[in-house]
Amino acid sequence: MLLICMKSILISRIGVSEIKLENINRKELLDYICMQLNNIFPDKNVITAEILSSSFDTALNRTNYCFSHIRNRYFYHNDQTVFNYLNGDHYSMFLYLLSNTAFKDNLDTSVCSKIFMLNKCLFGIDAFYEVELPKIFLFVHPMSTVLGRANYSNYFMVYQSCNIGSNHNVYPTFGEYVTIHPGASVLGNCKIGDNCRIGAGSLLLEKDIEDNKTYVGNPGKYKLIENTETNNIWV
Repeated sequence: MLLICMKSILISRIGVSEIKLENINRKELLDYICMQLNNIFPDKNVITAEILSSSFDTALNRTNYCFSHIRNRYFYHNDQTVFNYLNGDHYSMFLYLLSNTAFKDNLDTSVCSKIFMLNKCLFGIDAFYEVELPKIFLFVHPMSTVLGRANYSNYFMVYQSCNIGSNHNVYPTFGEYVTIHPGASVLGNCKIGDNCRIGAGSLLLEKDIEDNKTYVGNPGKYKLIENTETNNIWV
C-alpha cells in the first residue's frame, strides 16, 4: 500500500509542466545540436534550426514524458522533470528520440542519419532511428550498446556493452520492466516476460523467460532466479 501511495504522489508530476532545461535554453540547445551536426558532417546539406524545430519540440515532449517516469535524482528536481545536455544518459536518450521523431516527421533521411551518427560518435550507442524503443526507457552509461529491431515494452532499462539483435532474422520480444545488465546479449527468437533481468555478461539465445525471473549464464550453463520486486528506479 505504501508503494502504491508513493507512486501516486510521484506520478502526479507527470505532464504537469514542461521539462526544465538545465544550463541552456531551448533556442541555445537547438542551435547547439545544429552546430554539432554541421561540424561533424560538414557537407553541403546544412541542417538549420528551422529544419529541426518542429521535430525538436516533439522530441522534447517525448523526453519529458519518458524522464517523468524515472525515479532518479538526476532526472527531476523539486518534482519537476529536468534535462541536462551535459548528462550523457540524458543527452543520448534525447538524441535517439530526436532522430526517431525526425524519421516519423518524414525529414530527409540524411538528417535522421546524422543525428543517429552524432549519438554514436558521442556515446558509442547504436540505436537506429527506425528502431521503435518504448515511450518509457532508460540508458545507463550506454557505451558500446547495440539496440536492434526488437519488440520493446515500457520500463526498459539497458546498460553499457549490451547487444539486442537477431538470429535468422528473428528479433526478441520484451515485456515491461525488463533490465539488461552490462555486457549482456539477447539474440533471436526470445520472449522475455514482465519484470525480468538479464545478468551481466549473460547470453540469452533463442530462449523464452517467464515473468519475474533473472537469467544468468549462457546457453550451455545458466540459472534462473526469482524476482520478488520490480526495480525501484521507475515511477
